Amino acid sequence: MTELSEKKERKSQNILIIENDDDLVELLEELFSYEGYQVRCYKDTNDIFSLMEDFKPDIVLVDYLLPGINGGELCAQLKRDPSTKHIPVVIFSAYSQVLLSLGSYGCNAFISKPFELSSLLNQINKCLENPSKIFTEKEFDKKTSASAGVNE
Repeated sequence: MTELSEKKERKSQNILIIENDDDLVELLEELFSYEGYQVRCYKDTNDIFSLMEDFKPDIVLVDYLLPGINGGELCAQLKRDPSTKHIPVVIFSAYSQVLLSLGSYGCNAFISKPFELSSLLNQINKCLENPSKIFTEKEFDKKTSASAGVNE
């Protein structure tokens, strides 16, 4: 399969992004559009289910710190509902310790900000390939141990 055909195959996949940082939203929209995804971005939401019904995303990327409700709670709402629990949710945050103290909310992956775009794409692809895999604290420990080794 060539890179071009991979992009074409992916074109029908939708990514819903909930992030209140305008610069990051612009970057993510450009990245995912270039990669062949259909993208919708929102700064916040009072009703995640209306967005899900309207756009029918294949994956949701949500910032943890949002106005009104945190991204973890949005993830938990999606994972509790039978109509959306199968959709992968990726939480990202500059405050990686929140997942350790508050739990994973049932997310499929967690990405610490700042992040490499290639790492983000890799994580998105893994979640789409295996949407039933749930993020665990063990994975977080492995990531922090690996990054600590790089910084030493």
